[in-house]
Amino acid sequence: MKCLNVALAVAGAMMMAGCCNCGGKPFAVFPSTCTTPDGMAIDSKGRLVIAAPNFNDTTKPAAIFRIDEPGGAPYLWVHVPPLEKTGLAAPMGICFGPEGELYVCDNQGWSGSEKGANEGRLLRLDFKDDKLAACAVIASGMEHPNGVKFHNGMLYVTQSSLSKIKDPSGKLVSGVYRFKPTDRNIAVKNTREDTQLILTLVTQNPYCQYGLDGIVFDAKGDLLLGNFGDGTIHRATFDASGKVASCTVFAKTDFDYSDPASKGFIERAANTKMRTTDGMCVDDAGNIYVADFSNNAIAKVTPEGTISVVRRDPDGDGQNGGLNQPGEPILWKGRLVVSNFDAVVGPDKVNTKKADLPCTLSVITP
Repeated sequence: MKCLNVALAVAGAMMMAGCCNCGGKPFAVFPSTCTTPDGMAIDSKGRLVIAAPNFNDTTKPAAIFRIDEPGGAPYLWVHVPPLEKTGLAAPMGICFGPEGELYVCDNQGWSGSEKGANEGRLLRLDFKDDKLAACAVIASGMEHPNGVKFHNGMLYVTQSSLSKIKDPSGKLVSGVYRFKPTDRNIAVKNTREDTQLILTLVTQNPYCQYGLDGIVFDAKGDLLLGNFGDGTIHRATFDASGKVASCTVFAKTDFDYSDPASKGFIERAANTKMRTTDGMCVDDAGNIYVADFSNNAIAKVTPEGTISVVRRDPDGDGQNGGLNQPGEPILWKGRLVVSNFDAVVGPDKVNTKKADLPCTLSVITP
């Protein structure tokens, strides 16, 4: 999900454009069993579901939380079954299928644990009477599964890093995989030998080598992808056979890539539009809302590709309702709800302190 630079952040307070909900309150506050909220989805009953990989405190088991109505408190719905080999689970991107099943990107490698390297999974969780009834492994051995969407009977998954695939430039390759919901125990190689790999892209920003992350389909059925490090959204189209026909840049940050160690970097970077592209969602009018993770902001991209900043907050802990390193936005009952990931610091991040507890969700008027 993010450029994994854990050096100390540039110090100093900043005043940034946008609306900080200072003096307000969070949309929701999590119990202590959640230390890192991330991906979100809405189930068939209209309830908001949130994945918690709990990277900030791995002694707390990875879990799926639920909020049944606006104003309600998040509560732990189910724990994600860990991989026996590693003892880990790390749910990031999630989505629901037509039978009420929940698909989960179990990004074992993101935790930084060596034992989780190339052990990521795509899981299917089935429920009966709102209780976990079964867990099936669709794919395993994945390097960095991040976002997932169900579309036209297929599952599309971003892999933010495919380090085994070498580009002549030496820069990071990432890609999109496509699976059938009925697939089981596919052993992913993270190379071009994988027949499920339908497209790859290279991240050009040398200072943030982190690739495809956010994923959403628009009303036309085009696939919209966020290349995190480049601050770009790509539009992929498909031919009649389902193959990728084109993949072009649809919207691009106005920030020129530069060294985070350079003087005044964070002040310049934090006042640009959509510097990074994490989780995304789209409204009925075709506007895309993007979590600008590094800038502590939410961007809006119109159907014509025009970028604006909907909300940008200074560094904070989220307790006053402000953004605290947004991971993903979602439209829920007329509200734009944002998960506050708050697990990465570095000289290119507005966020300077991770694991501000309790964890929160923020809300924005679209």
